[in-house]
Amino acid sequence: MSKNVKLPTGQLVIQVFHRVILVIAILTLALVVLSSRSAKADTPQSATSRIVQEANAFLATLSEEQRAAALYKFDDDQQRVRWSNLPTGFVPRGGLSLDELNDIQQNAALALVASTLSQKGFEKVEEIREADDVFKATRHQRPPFGNNKDGGPGRPPFGGKDGPPGGGLKGGAPKREMFGKNLYYISILGTPSEKEPWMLQFGGHHLALNITIVGDRGTLTPSLTGAQPGTYTANGKTVRPLGQENDKGFALLNALDDAQRKQAILNYRVADLVLGPGHDGQTIQPEGLKASALDEQQRLMLLDLISEWVGIANDSFAAARMAEIKAGLEDTWFAWSGPTTVEPGKNGTSYYRIQGPKLVIEYAPQPGEDHVHTIYRDPTDDYGRAFTSK
Repeated sequence: MSKNVKLPTGQLVIQVFHRVILVIAILTLALVVLSSRSAKADTPQSATSRIVQEANAFLATLSEEQRAAALYKFDDDQQRVRWSNLPTGFVPRGGLSLDELNDIQQNAALALVASTLSQKGFEKVEEIREADDVFKATRHQRPPFGNNKDGGPGRPPFGGKDGPPGGGLKGGAPKREMFGKNLYYISILGTPSEKEPWMLQFGGHHLALNITIVGDRGTLTPSLTGAQPGTYTANGKTVRPLGQENDKGFALLNALDDAQRKQAILNYRVADLVLGPGHDGQTIQPEGLKASALDEQQRLMLLDLISEWVGIANDSFAAARMAEIKAGLEDTWFAWSGPTTVEPGKNGTSYYRIQGPKLVIEYAPQPGEDHVHTIYRDPTDDYGRAFTSK
């Protein structure tokens, strides 16, 4: 017959203390396991695995007809170059627009896009889309090249041979909307794979993400980011989708001494992107100030500026890309065109270019309004050609 034995107070305290230590040890072990799993999740190959999972999850939400509209062959060069900073009514995109998807499908599409990007990169994409909604709500709702059914002089007519405005090239009802956060298109070239090359495209007005994935490598070149308006208010806060690109550009210029500025500033005005949409495979002569003439702090500022584009990609892809750019930093150039001052917190009107062995970045504000275009390229690897030979 068992009896309840009352422990002395000292022994009871020791038992409680031992149990607390045991709980702490278990929690510590759990944190170590979670940390280990998190570290593994940050590897390039597991990043690709997650993207493939999200791609397949998105495709699983689509009907057979929608899948046919969203999927292209990987070697479809015509679809690969179908991107622009112009509204979809003037340059129709392929694939499915968010406007054609229900809530579940939209969420799956955006989850796929987000898996290829950093948190900061996805926030930038969402701010660009929101800007298009702001633009839609203003007087700019009218087509920017005219108000007639042909879309203005010298522009392709709505519903012409290039497809209906706002509609995907494989189908979809013609749309009259020119702007809005749901007039952004998603398409997949090839079959999502952890080993074989494939490509995700997402974009619309002032956005074109061309994301080629080959095994553990992912490249976002060429990609276009822009904003119109470049500044707007949302939930009581001022939003500048490309504000850091502006501010860091001016900060770098202001960090140069007189001799360096004289080299960096071009003696002519650049009004828009030189290597924008439609200029694949083209090159330009480097100009301006060479990074080899920068001091250590100035080089760090240049790399930080470059990271505004490179860092759109998820951390695994971005880390490999930054390593390439750092390796060629000595042969990288910084060129400036336009005013050298700007009001704090405002977007300026100055163009700049960063050009290296594996890099071309252009930042090009448009005249007359708070409106900016940017391009990000790798002349050696646009569309992942260095690894796919496509």
